[in-house]
Amino acid sequence: MNASLLRIGIAGAGAIGCTLAARLAAGGHQVNVLARGETLAAIRRDGIRLFDLDGQHHVQVEASDNAANLGEQDLIFLCTKAQGLASLLPQLQPMIGAETVVIPVVNGVPWWYFHGEGGRYDGRRVNAVDPQSVLSQALDLRHVIGCVVFITANCPAIAVAESHTPHLMIFGEPDNRLSPRLEQVRGLVESVGIEARATDRIRDNLWTKIIANITSNPLSVITGATLEQLYSLPQLREVVSSCLHETLLTAAAHGARVSIDPQTFLELGAGMGAVRTSMLQDYDKGRPLELAAIGDAVLELADCMAIPMPITRHLIALARFRGEQARH
Repeated sequence: MNASLLRIGIAGAGAIGCTLAARLAAGGHQVNVLARGETLAAIRRDGIRLFDLDGQHHVQVEASDNAANLGEQDLIFLCTKAQGLASLLPQLQPMIGAETVVIPVVNGVPWWYFHGEGGRYDGRRVNAVDPQSVLSQALDLRHVIGCVVFITANCPAIAVAESHTPHLMIFGEPDNRLSPRLEQVRGLVESVGIEARATDRIRDNLWTKIIANITSNPLSVITGATLEQLYSLPQLREVVSSCLHETLLTAAAHGARVSIDPQTFLELGAGMGAVRTSMLQDYDKGRPLELAAIGDAVLELADCMAIPMPITRHLIALARFRGEQARH
């Protein structure tokens, strides 16, 4: 990849997709956005706007609902919900060339988790997120670089993103190599004002984000509570702590090293303030909940190691019930 001449695809123009598109385009890169419907119309008409800690960014990008119109890309960021990947990835084929790097910017346990992992489950499919092998068949995993994104953003309007926290993205090869392309991606993202790190242990960082998601998202749907309430109110904090310890045990069983201790984790969560989780926002809008990747896949990994997660299992079941009720 020649970082100065990259064609960068963004698949999914939600809060994170718009944040990345705005930053990359403002940095002078050619950005091509795959979008549809009202989102596509808004991008073509008004471009993409981002309001973050560095001010306002207003950019014009190429946008289409047809991947063939955008053509082969050097780098593609997948910025959809995990449950949207099965329909998205097969559509992306015209954008993926022999050397295209694909970076899933997706919450929860990724479908590539055991690819290149090297342990007893090396090469195993995570059934909860790829039950029909659609993802595994649609994309050769040699294209994939793993990513953990710590960007809190929302969309106050179509093709408009706002974020009031620092941006951080961590990248890693699934087989833990510190490859030249990994450093190129890190450098590219850092060059447009997003803190970027490369690691040879991407699953450690994945588990940190997984723990943040699983301890907050399902319970937020059940209670309607904000992050501050979840991690600080005694009656909720106790439930969060139980889920936290169950997930930490599962992470450790799979060889991950989570650097944040439980008490610090709770304090950081409480410090996020009156933020409504993305899953709670989806619930409010009657959208499908991202429970397969954030919840079911973690239970699947726990089952691999015969680790019981009773509290977490109940939280996921209750959140799923609430989500299904809201959609009927």
